[in-house]
Amino acid sequence: MANFGWTRGNKPAQAEDAASDLRGLTDPLAFLAALDKVVPRYLDLADNGVLVYPACKRKSGDLLGDIGAIWEHTRLEAMRYVPMVPRQDISLLVDPARQAEMIDAFLRQRAHDKTVVDFTGTAIEDYGIAIYAGLNWLNHCGALVGADPQKFSGTLRSFRRVMVVAQQWWAIDGAAERCRQLLEARERPPLVFFLLWAECTNLAREIAIAAAGPNATEDTISRMRAAEDPEQLT
Repeated sequence: MANFGWTRGNKPAQAEDAASDLRGLTDPLAFLAALDKVVPRYLDLADNGVLVYPACKRKSGDLLGDIGAIWEHTRLEAMRYVPMVPRQDISLLVDPARQAEMIDAFLRQRAHDKTVVDFTGTAIEDYGIAIYAGLNWLNHCGALVGADPQKFSGTLRSFRRVMVVAQQWWAIDGAAERCRQLLEARERPPLVFFLLWAECTNLAREIAIAAAGPNATEDTISRMRAAEDPEQLT
């Protein structure tokens, strides 16, 4: 706290904007560029005690303790592993020509149960490590807040099934052109990055609902279930 001169009674603008660079994005490259900025900013705020961390432990009176912020920041906590990969090769996550390669490598990789990981220095392996670590983090947070266990049962297996379906999608003739069309229409084709983003979004939603407890009214829960992203709650 002393390094920043912040107190809980004087909410820093940086804390309010901790994840703002991610809002409203549709382009996968823009997402990854924003994550590179947002992840260290968010972790600095957490490390210096400005924000309660993990987000699922926040109470309604805490800075950014509302249900939307908990949803958004829990997702960010899971996604943080992607920009931590030491030797970035983002084409594996977003280039249509490399999706089959990335998905095949992921499906061959052995799942792990760690949230603190050692990267290998090989991007295609490290992205798989990062994906599993993010999902494990969400499992951890779900257990912390007592989220519906049915929502978190077999998380890793469920995501592997998602990747199998994506593998089939990319094997169809014309998949790359179809991907381009979807991106132009501001829709999300089954790029590995988007698949992980969607999974983290859905699981973080359940964590935020559980973390809110009785403060989550039926109306709030209904709005969250209908929303595809926490920014739609504002």
